[in-house]
Amino acid sequence: MKYYIIAGEASGDLHASNLMKELKLADHAAEFRFWGGDLMQQQGGQIVKHIKDLAFMGFFEVIMNLRTILSNIKFCKQDIISYQPDAVIMVDYPGFNLRIAKFLKTHNIPVLYYISPQIWAWKESRIHQIKRDVTKMYTILPFEKAFYKKFEVDVNFVGHPLIDAIDHFKQNDAKDKEVFKQLNELDDRPIIAVLPGSRVQEINLKLPIMLKAVEDLKDYQVIIAAAPSISKELYGKYINGKQNIKIIYKDTYNILNQSSCAIVTSGTATLETALFKVPQVVCYKSSWISYQIAKKLIKVKYISLVNLILNKEAVKELIQNDLTPKKIKLELDLILNSSKRESILECYNNLEEKCGGIGASKITANEMLKTIQLRS
Repeated sequence: MKYYIIAGEASGDLHASNLMKELKLADHAAEFRFWGGDLMQQQGGQIVKHIKDLAFMGFFEVIMNLRTILSNIKFCKQDIISYQPDAVIMVDYPGFNLRIAKFLKTHNIPVLYYISPQIWAWKESRIHQIKRDVTKMYTILPFEKAFYKKFEVDVNFVGHPLIDAIDHFKQNDAKDKEVFKQLNELDDRPIIAVLPGSRVQEINLKLPIMLKAVEDLKDYQVIIAAAPSISKELYGKYINGKQNIKIIYKDTYNILNQSSCAIVTSGTATLETALFKVPQVVCYKSSWISYQIAKKLIKVKYISLVNLILNKEAVKELIQNDLTPKKIKLELDLILNSSKRESILECYNNLEEKCGGIGASKITANEMLKTIQLRS
């Protein structure tokens, strides 16, 4: 079968690549055309647009790039019709994907949506569009099935694919501590991981604050988990020759696997960090305009997936004006040197149970094939 897949962000690239791997095992005739990133490219098929050209953060930034976004939407519609896939698989990225879904409904092309938009946090009205235009929704967060049920939408909870990704990493790709240290010219000091995000805007806003918080922690090595699409020069201008800070590309999981604690941008990385059992401080900061709009629209109590799934503040969230070097350092002291560390690790064990077991990508691939076959 022919699959057209749309992923617009780094996390979508990861989850879509694992789904593609399972689709190839379940459907030996699988062909792919996609919007995505390097991980999806490794699975084969034809890339149409790369995620580095698609990710725009915040309300203000979207408005500034509206012409590009509208041009991409128009092109995507034409490209799908030209390709004539058996199904279009959408991975999160709702501002773009839901517009495409509406178009595909009129052309009777199945829309299989993997990883629900966060309509439980904001834009709840999107539920009506999803109900109308999406053939089947596959959710990865445990509370989403009950949310959809309130609106009489039957979704498949398939478990969180990060559990698969991390399990595969630990069994196949994890580096020994000494090997990791030698490859990256590290010493014996414990590691603090810094995950500042994958977009230029968020790195510019948060990385200087994150690094300021750790500049005096001479007993630790600081490693920036660099996004592949971001230049070393951008990170370098905030390091200013500090000797205890390293930049490492394309090895976030090994960094987390070796770290004592982490400073993490809100998003999928907070859950990845938790599944590696690394105590963390969660950071969020956007432009002033974007933040003011978000405050009025977002309904949830927490910004990190860890706290949302557990429905309590298991890890500290520092948001907008609260994101200061002093407050980050205070929290780091607590999770490195107090009983709070053990409390966080206990919460992480509970979190993993709630997220389901191994096999999310395989389950999703098989369920998608069933849906397509039933429509044939």
